[in-house]
Amino acid sequence: MDSDGTRDARGTHANPVPRARSDMPPMPTDAPLVPARQDGSAFLAWLRTPRPDAAPGVWRFGHLPRPAEEPEEIPTRQLLSGALIAFLVGWLVWSLLQNGYLGAWWALPFKLLVPDSWRYSSSEIGNLVLYKGYELLIALVIMVTVGKLGRWGEVWRRFVVPLVKRPEPRQAPVPTAEEDPAQWNELRAAGAHDAADRLTVEAQSGKMRDVDHARIARAWQGVRSGRFGLGTFTGAVLQDGAAACLHPSGERDLPARLARHDLLTGQVRLGTTADDARNPYAYRGTGLGLGPELLGTSLLAVGPAGSGKTGTVIRPLAESLCLHALAGRAAVVVVGAAGAGLGPADAYDVVVQIGNPESVYDLDLYGGTSDPDEAAAVLAEALVGDLAEPHQGGDTRRSTTVLAQLLGPFRTVHGRFPSVPELRQLLDGAPGPMAALRKGLEDSRQESLLRELDARERQMGNPGDVGGILADRVALLDRPAFAGFFDTSGQSRPFSLKALDHPVRVRIDLPQRGHADASRMLARLVLAQFTASVAVREDRSLFACLVIDDATGIVTPEAVRGVQRLRSGNAGVVLTLRTLDDVPRPLRGPLLGATGCRMALSGLTPWDGQDFAEVWGKEWIEARDVTDRQIIAETPAGKVLHAVRQVITGKAPTARAVTVRQVERERWSASELAHGVPPGHAVLSLTTVKGEHAPPLLVDLRG
Repeated sequence: MDSDGTRDARGTHANPVPRARSDMPPMPTDAPLVPARQDGSAFLAWLRTPRPDAAPGVWRFGHLPRPAEEPEEIPTRQLLSGALIAFLVGWLVWSLLQNGYLGAWWALPFKLLVPDSWRYSSSEIGNLVLYKGYELLIALVIMVTVGKLGRWGEVWRRFVVPLVKRPEPRQAPVPTAEEDPAQWNELRAAGAHDAADRLTVEAQSGKMRDVDHARIARAWQGVRSGRFGLGTFTGAVLQDGAAACLHPSGERDLPARLARHDLLTGQVRLGTTADDARNPYAYRGTGLGLGPELLGTSLLAVGPAGSGKTGTVIRPLAESLCLHALAGRAAVVVVGAAGAGLGPADAYDVVVQIGNPESVYDLDLYGGTSDPDEAAAVLAEALVGDLAEPHQGGDTRRSTTVLAQLLGPFRTVHGRFPSVPELRQLLDGAPGPMAALRKGLEDSRQESLLRELDARERQMGNPGDVGGILADRVALLDRPAFAGFFDTSGQSRPFSLKALDHPVRVRIDLPQRGHADASRMLARLVLAQFTASVAVREDRSLFACLVIDDATGIVTPEAVRGVQRLRSGNAGVVLTLRTLDDVPRPLRGPLLGATGCRMALSGLTPWDGQDFAEVWGKEWIEARDVTDRQIIAETPAGKVLHAVRQVITGKAPTARAVTVRQVERERWSASELAHGVPPGHAVLSLTTVKGEHAPPLLVDLRG
């Protein structure tokens, strides 16, 4: 079957003639908040903003690194009282010296060092100045000493400086020509000076934006890797400027953006790491940014309805991946219920609305393959993958064999795979279709395929035959609502996941009302086709990601194994669940182990929290045990003093003993995950494709 998965929803092919556009899309949302200018100053400010290397998940745009360990800070009450007491002590010492209560020893250095002719000169004013100068020196020594003991410097920095000195807005220094990213020095080093000059002018004149920069940088990577010629690249840049190397759709930006994106680092900001003691100090208060280097290990988000899975996680990630696709960096497939808020249709190249008669695109039931065995394996996973036992083999293997025994002969006779009604009849063993299929094989003398068909007919009616189960599952798709879909005769425009070799943006809307079982089956089909397609891609430099909003009923043993293999193919999946109870119990641990990024949103049940607590493990912490012991006075004066102290404070005099020890404790307990995560927050652990880890972080998804 011929399927075209590279056409967009407006009917343009994968290699259209670029359309000229006179309007200028808005500047990137991460650009400084300055009035729009024609000189490109906002874009240049965004481009030149520092992005230092940081730990996994830290939003790098304008990030200010923090120490790994929290510096010890004296409490405000203790600091101010200590400063006041030090001042009073200094004043007392000075007063005692001035009134002679401490003797005259402090004047001895003055008498030893100053000549007698100076001290007993005829000028009284000179003697007075000399003596007062020495007193001022002594006062300064006392003030410096008590100031150091009372930490006056820290008091000045913490309380006085913020009042008298207003912080000036930070302005990134203008880099030199050799360090300026707007000069495209990599192109100049390769000899493409004309192209670099053209791009520099485009950036300074305000004609370039973040998607253009990322797209041209991606094309330059293709030149360096040898996929494209330097002359072709230079010619395109000189002809089109910032609009060179356009996406096949001709678009240079999305219709609208809701999240903050930084295409220079590839991150999208999901929120802010809470300033909480349970978070590492280096993460507190920093932005949370996710990119392909994290999504390449796959992400699982679990939270009840209304916790923000779609609005604060799925929508921003889908938006970011669509921007990456426009830049030629990624291919994205977003699957969810119709009307789930996964972005406007104009933000995608292909929109498949299953069950909607107005849908321009259809879904290829067989994944665009011409191999009957491969088509049978993928289709069996979709139909009965949820019935398979959580170990190798099971019903899926037998179902694959049954489907292959029918798909192979049918394709040989008709040159295509069967439609849904035809497949249902074959699985039911209808005499007419089976006889016609046998006659076609006999006429073409396909002996091996006749043996396959004979084996299938012998199995029909046996107690262990799975043909009836497969027929019942196919019947879910053989409904009037899906009459115009899953066509194999070439009359529709089916989308195939074989198109993941191209930077395509796809949204698949699943029917939910009245067709929940069919929707789960179609979601399993898309996941199975995705894992099979990314494994055989020729160009793995293109990041491929499948985003499924509500993965209820699609997690199967084969799906978990497929997710485990995605990292090596530069691909990943994003899955959301309302609860882990939607996953079979034997598969919960393997699913959490197969995903490198795990998110627990607020409102989690203690049972789900227990699974997260186990996968996040334990850590060594420093525990402080404080014990108050009552002091018993033995002397009459001590008893009187304790009685007065108890009257004033209302408590008996005690002595405090502190014991410090190392203990092993869960990073996040099930109770904390269930009851300690505020609304709008989530606990998220991260793993990059290189193996770098970030511990579970409490994140405010609204910041």
